Amino acid sequence: MSLLTIGLDLTVLNVAVPTLAVDLGATTTQLQWFGNAYTLALAALLLPAGLLGDRFGPKKLLLGALTAFGLASLWCAHAGSPGELIAARVALGAGAAFLIPLSLSLLNILFPPEERAKALTTWVMAMFAGIPLGPLLGGWLLDHFAWGSVFLINVPMTAVGVVAVLFFLPRTPGSGRGAIDFTGIALSAAGLVALTYGFVHAGEHGWADPVTYGLIGLGAALVAVFCWTQTRVAAPLTDLALFREPRFVWGAVLATVASFALMGLLFVLPQLFQAVQGADALQTGVRLLPLIGGMLVAAKVAERLVAALGVRGVVTGGFVLLAAGLAWGSTTSPSGGYSATVGWELVIGLGTGATLPPLMTMAMGALTEGRSGAGSALIQVLRQVGGTIGVAVLGTVLNGAYRDGVDVGGLPTPVADAVRGSASAAVAVAERLHRPELAASARAAFTDGMAATLWVCAGLGVAGALLALVFLPGRAAAGAQPRESEHDVVAI
Repeated sequence: MSLLTIGLDLTVLNVAVPTLAVDLGATTTQLQWFGNAYTLALAALLLPAGLLGDRFGPKKLLLGALTAFGLASLWCAHAGSPGELIAARVALGAGAAFLIPLSLSLLNILFPPEERAKALTTWVMAMFAGIPLGPLLGGWLLDHFAWGSVFLINVPMTAVGVVAVLFFLPRTPGSGRGAIDFTGIALSAAGLVALTYGFVHAGEHGWADPVTYGLIGLGAALVAVFCWTQTRVAAPLTDLALFREPRFVWGAVLATVASFALMGLLFVLPQLFQAVQGADALQTGVRLLPLIGGMLVAAKVAERLVAALGVRGVVTGGFVLLAAGLAWGSTTSPSGGYSATVGWELVIGLGTGATLPPLMTMAMGALTEGRSGAGSALIQVLRQVGGTIGVAVLGTVLNGAYRDGVDVGGLPTPVADAVRGSASAAVAVAERLHRPELAASARAAFTDGMAATLWVCAGLGVAGALLALVFLPGRAAAGAQPRESEHDVVAI
């Protein structure tokens, strides 16, 4: 339930942005920070959350995270200014940063080895199922209620989660070992925030901006120092020995590759539906359903196929499907309509569903309970940073092709700048000026940019397939049981 809520929160805000701009008087920069604040808090706290879960046991921290997420949602719903909403979104991201690794680490505790693949598939799909539901539910709520309702939907879900954790989750003791690595926490938080914001800034202001490469350079340096310190402290924040475990390394790396491609796709698809095909927010959510449906079906089938073919065969095939679907999507034309996208959306969904759950299962299978929190947090950090980099890099590809292709001849400079800013803005300007040829040019330029973006993603899919073929275990190794827990589960 909590993961579905986080999935909803990833997309539901997009629907409310126009309303927030009017009702709160938010500037464009403030609108961007409504999303950035959440992302940066998430990046900063994922690693400490995993460590604290291992150290003190996940149950109490999970209760606290659910409560914090619910209270932060209430705060968001009643924020009276852009600054207050940004602060509330930081609190919301902090709650999510604890929920994600703690809930993932519980799978190693609650389920025996033979049940973990099924449990992990459910975990992955719960989060992704919320992505199309966000615009669907958010669009309906905004049609009937005030903008705060898009945050209030989190409250009953987190309340149910609190009750479930309180009464049904067994208590597991933490390791309780060693001092907390506050230096590591500070270095990792600062480094990941700088890296993440550097890539976010690149997507908004370009790679040549001094702030962009300054932040990325600073973040990389801080992360390097963090890794160096982790080999020299008695109780490190992150167990770097995990990188000597091939199942963990290749599961995490290839899951990051798949997330890079998927987040890039989720960046362009809503724009295609709205700017090119004229869909509203509610219709956009509906049009994402083939993608999520394909993921759900493939994830279920992949559970059985891994037993027969091994992780290598299933994941390699999944990446091939992913690459094929993305290449097919690159042929989309401005006049194709939604029917032209259903097929390749479904294929991409099938490919993603056949890659992510088996990879996550393999990576988590390398973890004992005593380091499942830190290990799961590390996986999520890699995927989070990979997704952020994906949106920034692919956004640059898309924007570059779009700006080169759209025809702004005869337009005043301020209007031309707005048209170059986005296809949605160009279509709005074209309607206001009664210039259908401008709208047609913007739609054609956007689909050209989307094609370039999807080809990059398809290349990643091919690279993922080759890496899976070379480095993932075959059937015999895949059938090996994950390590047993280090601690016994203690009854409530």
